[in-house]
Amino acid sequence: MKRVLILASLGLFALLVGSTAARAEALTNTTASYAYSGWVPCANGGAGELLTGTIDARILETSTSNGSVDASRFAYALHGSLVGRVTGDVYRLSAITRGTYVTRLESDKYSATYVNRYHLIGPGTGNDLVVRETAHVTRFGDDVVIDRDEFSIECS
Repeated sequence: MKRVLILASLGLFALLVGSTAARAEALTNTTASYAYSGWVPCANGGAGELLTGTIDARILETSTSNGSVDASRFAYALHGSLVGRVTGDVYRLSAITRGTYVTRLESDKYSATYVNRYHLIGPGTGNDLVVRETAHVTRFGDDVVIDRDEFSIECS
């Protein structure tokens, strides 16, 4: 019962916010393919290997402005196949990169948040690569404050 009440409250809140907020305008909603080549330390049984292939991206960018705040968002959903140059092993990529930019128009305040989650899945054990990156930056005039900057790479 508690769970139902929480879900109902969140739904009502989302409905109220959606009815009073400015609507986001889609600036781009496209797909693109990129050639990729990069060193992956987890590949080739932990010896590392150069992987090459194609990455397909779905790119969505939106922007909202209500006269005092200008907010933009982006999201890149990535997937693809990469092949090891030494072993010929095939790796599958699954990734999401998203971010927001907010500018207060009546002041000189700007903030940006960037989140990247990248998972490269290889054959067998110990060949997977997981990248996690989160950053938040705020600017007040000429002063820049990095509130959060986390980056990790791990093999699993």
